[in-house]
Amino acid sequence: MKIAIGNDHAGPEYKKAIVDYLTSENIEVTNYGTDTADSVDYADFGHPVATDVETGAVDFGIVICGSGNGISMTVNKHAGIRAALCWTKEIAELARQHNDANILSIPARYTSIQQAVEMVKTFLNTEFEGGRHATRIAKIPC
Repeated sequence: MKIAIGNDHAGPEYKKAIVDYLTSENIEVTNYGTDTADSVDYADFGHPVATDVETGAVDFGIVICGSGNGISMTVNKHAGIRAALCWTKEIAELARQHNDANILSIPARYTSIQQAVEMVKTFLNTEFEGGRHATRIAKIPC
């Protein structure tokens, strides 16, 4: 499995913990995020993640900013991207099961690092249910 990850200045510690988990699971990670708390623009790190998911270079993406909203809005502008802003593992599970989300958006200022890692685990280990959900997703324009 391959994952692209991107974050702004609110997420370096979150990204580090997530990348540590992913690499411990032998998951290949492409890192587009910043490693410092110096102010940066989340779009600069979200677009490359979305492009990798969009083109199939990776299986899933993970994006992190303070609220999770700005970077989620950014990646959702790309064709075929279904980024889900999640703040619990239960929401991450539903985002995969019902929405076939392909990018997980994490709000660093509103979740703990432990919660974020749990969301990633759940997101990556949950399958899309298809069926009536596939019909609904087909109505989302690309």
